[in-house]
Amino acid sequence: MKQPTSERSSGILLHITSLPGPYGIGDLGRGAHEFVNFLEAAGQSWWQILPLGPTSPVFGNSPYMSGSALAGNPLLISPELLLEQGLISPSELETSGFSEYLVDFGQVIPWKEKLLDSAFQRFMAGGGEKKLDEFADRTPWVRDHALFLALKERFRQKPWHRWPEGLRRRKSGPLHSAARELRRRVRRHIFAQYIFFGQWRKLRRHAQDRGVAIIGDLPIYVAHDSVDTWANQEIFALDAASSRPTHVAGVPPDYFSKTGQLWGNPLYRWNSGSRKVEQHLMAWWETRLQTLFSLVDAVRIDHFRGFASYWSVPAGEVTAVNGTWRQGPGITFFREMEQRLGRLAVIAEDLGIITPEVERLRDELEFPGMKILLFGFDGSPANSHLPHTYGQNCVVYTGTHDNDTAVGWFLSPEVPREAKVQAKRYANRDDMEVDTFHRDLLYLAFSSTARLAILPMQDLLGFGNDCRMNRPGTTRGNWQWRCAPRFITRELADWLREKTVFFGRLPETGTSEDGKGRKQ
Repeated sequence: MKQPTSERSSGILLHITSLPGPYGIGDLGRGAHEFVNFLEAAGQSWWQILPLGPTSPVFGNSPYMSGSALAGNPLLISPELLLEQGLISPSELETSGFSEYLVDFGQVIPWKEKLLDSAFQRFMAGGGEKKLDEFADRTPWVRDHALFLALKERFRQKPWHRWPEGLRRRKSGPLHSAARELRRRVRRHIFAQYIFFGQWRKLRRHAQDRGVAIIGDLPIYVAHDSVDTWANQEIFALDAASSRPTHVAGVPPDYFSKTGQLWGNPLYRWNSGSRKVEQHLMAWWETRLQTLFSLVDAVRIDHFRGFASYWSVPAGEVTAVNGTWRQGPGITFFREMEQRLGRLAVIAEDLGIITPEVERLRDELEFPGMKILLFGFDGSPANSHLPHTYGQNCVVYTGTHDNDTAVGWFLSPEVPREAKVQAKRYANRDDMEVDTFHRDLLYLAFSSTARLAILPMQDLLGFGNDCRMNRPGTTRGNWQWRCAPRFITRELADWLREKTVFFGRLPETGTSEDGKGRKQ
């Protein structure tokens, strides 16, 4: 595994759905391959993405609330690559005016589902059943995943805890009967995963060939209405009678929210006292990490602090106020995973109110934490997000998918003028020009001692909050931004490469006669 802070380098944060392309949503086809080429030309060593799991309109299409912690999102499958395989016809690629700036999930989802249904029919007609069986044998979790989706269809998307008792409790008789009755739909969902993983492997090889490593994203929790919870009920804090959570995840009240954040995910039974549950929980996490690390080179663990201690809220509460802190698995968990999988290439998302206990866990594991420049300008010279406070083993970001873009922050009436003045002064600017602010932050990030600097694509381009990816606490209008192809230019790549060379972030390079630091 490539360690994210093993050398001085930089990269871009851009989710797959935000890539350019003619089919309404970024996918694993030409747009992804061309973006890798852009990163190589720009001297970038890393491409950071958001979680790859299936998304649902029920959860606002958030990649952080998926129905599976192991599966890939069928919406990311490339129609062009299906065409190359002869699984669809050219006429089926005719679109009805998809936007190049936004993902219209209401339009994209049915169109993509119809396309995959057609591809599946051709695949099976061509004798593909054996390939699906071989894939399922290599990927044991996929059969549960496919059956879960087929049952969701049968029961009109009702959550699994409202299914008939035999299926809810996973009795062998009802499960086998359902698998027989729904065999065709089960195979259709296995097919989607077979295609997704095949297309991903092709993209990953392309990235590796061009010296671009991929940073994936791992949400610590899973959704209650997920195949993970349904298929592994004993490792979650669920009521024995109803199969509903007894306690759910969140974070307590803080400066940003008087009532905290109530996420609603079921909690792991880290302290069950049962050897059987402990073994099951560790085995599930091993499979989860192994699957993700087979797709990416490093992983950002979202809400890393939950491994030290986590906020437990009784189910039924309407806010996160009445929760309590519970002890997480701590260093023991990670040492066990290292024994099973080898050293883990992890970025610890350590944002928010972090205790010394969390810092000790992060540092003992030698995981780099995150520094967010836009969090630094509160007037205090001791703010840990200001570059002069950094060490080397950290990753600096101008911003994340969850907050304002750099330009959006500078234009926001909610940001105090004093913070904007401080940000400009920190970048050695006497002006209050917004047009240069995103590049001011780029200079601060690239010149810092942090070994890895990551720029959201919106900040590289100087886009405002109309291009923001997510607004936490809201359920509409998120995860939709797309980058139109005309913005990803050779001129931009050359400019970024020059800055990358200047700040010593192009690994194993010298400076060529043209001054652009081509690899030698």
